[in-house]
Amino acid sequence: MRKVVSGLFISLDGVVESPDQWQFEFDEEMGASLTTTLETTDTVLLGRVTYTEWAGYWPTVTSGEDVGFANWINNSPKYVASTTLNNVDDWANSTLIKGDLVAAVKELKAGEGKGIAIAGSPGVVGSLLDQDLLDELVLLIHPVIAGEGRKKLFADDTPLKKLELVSAQPTSSGVVIATYRPVR
Repeated sequence: MRKVVSGLFISLDGVVESPDQWQFEFDEEMGASLTTTLETTDTVLLGRVTYTEWAGYWPTVTSGEDVGFANWINNSPKYVASTTLNNVDDWANSTLIKGDLVAAVKELKAGEGKGIAIAGSPGVVGSLLDQDLLDELVLLIHPVIAGEGRKKLFADDTPLKKLELVSAQPTSSGVVIATYRPVR
């Protein structure tokens, strides 16, 4: 069975929205974590907001330091969870999940291939964690308070869910890469 893994940049106050506005540095250790994700996954799951933002950007990246990730994400099969989009034709290799997200993810997990990475998409992460379909949650915890009313990973009314710490690695820039697995 394939694993569903999410990796998110998160501030000390739990903010995951717009990390480009508060992430101050991308260090070698964070790059290694991303490389591990690229090597162990071959399918991407996205929510509507992340898809909409990324579909206009990543296909245009053809050189520079981000070209490796751009090539990977542009060529990987992408599944987009949305109840409002009519199609996802603007980005190659994208498929709109038209029905039940839980059923679609169960089908993806049962299929052939490497792991499934959730890119951004904190709403999808929360839904899959709640449904016991998220296998690993990797948080890149930045030593910053983002504040300013930005969206947090979990809403205040999120039900109790136990996770176990699998690993924690501080990086040279002060970020902590913490990997958790749901207790089942």
